[in-house]
Amino acid sequence: MSSYDIAVRGAGAVGRSLALALSRQGLSVALLASPPRGAGPDVRAYALNAQAVNLLRNLKVWDAMPADAATAVSEMLVHGDAHGSRLEFSAWGQCVDALCWIVDAQALDEALATAIRFAPHVTELPADAQVQATLTALCEGKHSATREALGVNFQVKPYGHTAVAARLVADRPHEGVARQWFRSPDILALLPFDRPQPRCSYGLVWSMPAERAQALQALSDADFDAALNEATGGAAGTLKLDGPRVGWPLQLSRAEALCGPGWVLLGDSAHTVHPLSGQGLNLGLGDVQALALVIAQREPWRPLSDEKLLRRYVRERAVPTMAMQQLTDGLLHLFEQDAPVLRELRNRGLDLVNQLTPLKRWLAGRALGT
Repeated sequence: MSSYDIAVRGAGAVGRSLALALSRQGLSVALLASPPRGAGPDVRAYALNAQAVNLLRNLKVWDAMPADAATAVSEMLVHGDAHGSRLEFSAWGQCVDALCWIVDAQALDEALATAIRFAPHVTELPADAQVQATLTALCEGKHSATREALGVNFQVKPYGHTAVAARLVADRPHEGVARQWFRSPDILALLPFDRPQPRCSYGLVWSMPAERAQALQALSDADFDAALNEATGGAAGTLKLDGPRVGWPLQLSRAEALCGPGWVLLGDSAHTVHPLSGQGLNLGLGDVQALALVIAQREPWRPLSDEKLLRRYVRERAVPTMAMQQLTDGLLHLFEQDAPVLRELRNRGLDLVNQLTPLKRWLAGRALGT
């Protein structure tokens, strides 16, 4: 049986990024890959903040992607459920090049896979391969079988909502503007994109109660287009589907223990959040960066499996993860309430925050990872 410094279980974006980051330290890494995704186009899109982009750039992955696979967001408009109520963010107001970047999930996966093939200290193995490793990092996603086998309790709070994702084409340029509507009981996001049509495409993430999502998924493409254009009110022009729609159930979750003797959890294996803020992969890549730094700074005599070492990583990630979970969960519950008083308060709150420039900059900075 082969022996490695670290076994990374899960070959998604988080697992591959971790394998690359640790191999750059000269550590031997076994990357145990899950079965490949099913056939068909991948319509997922990630909203990556500056911190995540910097990590991918340092791993020589960011610049390896095609130019049209990442679109800079220069402005973000958040609409409430009252006419005229909104919150505006701009890259100019934050003194940054972009608020975030919308990234094609498949292009990122392919760039990471290529980088792994050229990484001198990484060995790719089947998911069921038996290996010996000083430390095992679990990046298998929210349904992690290894986490379950370890007996780690995974606290799950189902939202009863489904996220519907698709690719769209508009009849006018997106101008780098992302839009989001918070309305009881659904949340709709349009993410500016350059695929399939440059400057006129969007990634759609539309979350809503599961029953309504099922009915929406059953519509013809033409009827879905009509429902979508009614929901957006023409703010982004006339929108049309370009490809399939996919849906997945939403939940808030967190593992009760994030590390133990010789193992550690990262990404969705450790925590999940509602996609309303687009922070899921940002949190996972933040985990990668934190664990890689903790390992790089460890005492020469301390083994990788040392729980005291791994708890440094857990402490480092506790506050940002909990804060993002509380923020997304709170916003969801605030905007799913249909009581007139709450509707009035939340929309006035959006307008108030929009006028308080320091607070708005602070909120945007948290999302940007700055």
